[in-house]
Formats: sequence, C-alpha cells, structure tokens
Amino acid sequence: MISPNGNVLWDCIPYLDDYVVSRVNELGGISAIAISHPHFYGSMVQWSKAFDAPIYIHAADSPWIPRPDPSIVLWEGEKMGLAPGFTLINAGIHFRGGTVLHWSGAPGGQGALLSGDIFQVVMDRRWVSFMYSYPNLIPERPSTVRNGLRLLEPFNYERIYGAFWGRIVESDGAAAVARSAQRYLDRLIDDPRLTGPSGQL
Repeated sequence: MISPNGNVLWDCIPYLDDYVVSRVNELGGISAIAISHPHFYGSMVQWSKAFDAPIYIHAADSPWIPRPDPSIVLWEGEKMGLAPGFTLINAGIHFRGGTVLHWSGAPGGQGALLSGDIFQVVMDRRWVSFMYSYPNLIPERPSTVRNGLRLLEPFNYERIYGAFWGRIVESDGAAAVARSAQRYLDRLIDDPRLTGPSGQL
C-alpha cells in the first residue's frame, strides 16, 4: 500500500529481482513488511534486506519462521498499530497468529481490509469464508471465527483484498464478513456431528 506515512508490503510474493527492486523504489520503497501467516514467509528476509524494512509477524507463529533474522519483529496481543492508518489484527483464523491488516487511508476514504486467506474472499465476491486447513478442507472452529469477528467490530472497511488476483470484495466489506460468518456458523451449529459432549461448539 502506498501511503504518505510510508509504504507497507503485505504478504510478499517469492519472486524478487533487480527490476522489481528498481520499480518498487520508484514508487517510494518499502517502510515495513507485514505478513498474514506462514505460507507467505518464503522470501521475506530477501525483501527485507533489499529495502531495509522490518518484517512484522505475530509471535504465535514464530515456530514456523524458516530463517531467523534480526529484521523480524515479533508482536503480541490482539492488535498493533503498524504506522498511522495501518493496524495489524490477530484474528487467529487459519493459524494461531493469522493476521489481517486494516488500512483506514485506503483510496476512497472508507477503509480496506487486507485479509490474505484468513478471511478468504471466495469466487462469489460478495462473501468470505474461514478455513483451518485448505489442503485438507477442514473448517475453522466456530469459537475462533467468533473471536475474529469481535476483533474486527471497531473497524470500518468498504473493500476486502483477498489472497489471490481478482479476489476483491469491492463494496460493503464489513457487512460481507458479518453475513458470511453468520452463514458459516449457522451451517456448523445445525450439524450435531460438530458439537462436543456437552453440545457446545
């Protein structure tokens, strides 16, 4: 995200070469790198060294760091202000440290949520979903989803930028998350196979 308070790189892709470095520097460089979960850790240290930018990772996911480096900043708790207009939120979905980034200064002034696949924008871009394991198609626990919703409640956002090209909720983002969660929780609660001995999820 390009911002007058500094540019933030979110969920960096693996590929990096001299042309990419030059082009990013033309756009103002990178002040900070923030990553949603371990599936995007692959080349984060190379990006950090290329732009002299710290990497922010939630401490709950520190065991997954493949290459320890002084550039990595482990943060704790539910929320952290990254820079003016940027807030990291530990939703805890998909991974214990599963993080989303709220950007209050997004174009249009109505806020945006960068969700990676913590809040996964699905093919019908009016909705998101929540998975513990994508390869094994294991749904996330209802209590974890509810906690993630609680943490997002104070934030306004119109757009949601998902993990993959074109996966963008263009409008009504906060309502899309709320109705998606309700649909998700309704399906799980209705299935008695997903309740414990006490009937509690």
